[in-house]
Amino acid sequence: MTLVERITQDLTAAMKAQDAARTSTLRMAKAALMNKQIEKHGAHGALDDAEALKVLQGLVKQREDSAEQYEKGARPELAAKERAEIVVLKAYLPAEVTDEEIAAAVERAVAETGAASPKDMGKAMKAALAALAASGKTADGKRVSDAVRKKLGG
Repeated sequence: MTLVERITQDLTAAMKAQDAARTSTLRMAKAALMNKQIEKHGAHGALDDAEALKVLQGLVKQREDSAEQYEKGARPELAAKERAEIVVLKAYLPAEVTDEEIAAAVERAVAETGAASPKDMGKAMKAALAALAASGKTADGKRVSDAVRKKLGG
């Protein structure tokens, strides 16, 4: 079963269970996936799981940014709603890498690319992200960037 099919199936189950929060989050996710499918393949092509994951990761990132803004704006109830949506969406994403896995990937990337200064950050970032992607887990680019910057003394 593809990721899009799983979300559709879970949406139906959430509607039957009258779970309003989950239903609205899954509807939003399904709409974003359908928009991406139409944008990429027209009305007839389907998204593969990798493309669907990218869409969901983007939605999670948007929710995280929104929650942060709501907290700065003293709107904790809206921040809590965004965080609840993040929990629902993350259930469809592969596990995130740990800080130790990021550090190990950065070590290997720096060694492989010969990166020695902050000017080499781009090369090291590219290699580290590629290694993490190959592991089948998702990695937040900002966390990897911070680790590379720390390693290269930037």
